[in-house]
Amino acid sequence: METERNFVARARACRSHQDIQDVYAQWADTYDSDLVNGAHDYVAPVIAAETAYQLLSHNSGAVLDAGCGTGLVGAALAKRGATAIDGLDISPHMLRIAETSGAYHNVFLGDLTKEIAKPSQSYELVTCVGTFTHGHVGPVPALRQFSRLLKDGGHIVATVLEELWLPGGFQEEVGKLAAEGLMDVISIELHPYLKGQDRAHVLILRKKRKRVSVSTL
Repeated sequence: METERNFVARARACRSHQDIQDVYAQWADTYDSDLVNGAHDYVAPVIAAETAYQLLSHNSGAVLDAGCGTGLVGAALAKRGATAIDGLDISPHMLRIAETSGAYHNVFLGDLTKEIAKPSQSYELVTCVGTFTHGHVGPVPALRQFSRLLKDGGHIVATVLEELWLPGGFQEEVGKLAAEGLMDVISIELHPYLKGQDRAHVLILRKKRKRVSVSTL
């Protein structure tokens, strides 16, 4: 239990990409058992996956699980029937575990503080769970990158740790995306994160469909 708490504290205290790499290199093999079956009761991945699956138009709709870690969200989505899930993470050690889950069509290394190396409008759905937290990733440029990757009408389902929603700039960036006509805010609801310890906003955004102008002769 003490080891689990130490890893959570270390992860939230990261100050650089190297810190993140070091923590997850050491934690990857026991991450799932520590957080899901250990003292922390990490319920956020299942809550987000249940929400996300309801937004998929069909099981083969393309999904990007951004910051996928060991694949908890992907596995929960696959269990419900999703079949076209890509996983992105900054840690090769976490991706190795995710790949063995069998939930993902493809996994690849990526840094959510930079442009994601995928074509625009590649996905119907982007999930991001456990990444918008202390010591990890902020809203810029990640949320705009997710929007770029979405097909028109596609959704973002993301968790944002409650205490970061305002000071971390998430509310401000979501407001900008809505004001610029890029995304509609469908819902922002508080749910358990590490059950009994933390809560997170479960954010659902929908990419606006482009208006097609019809000219008459």
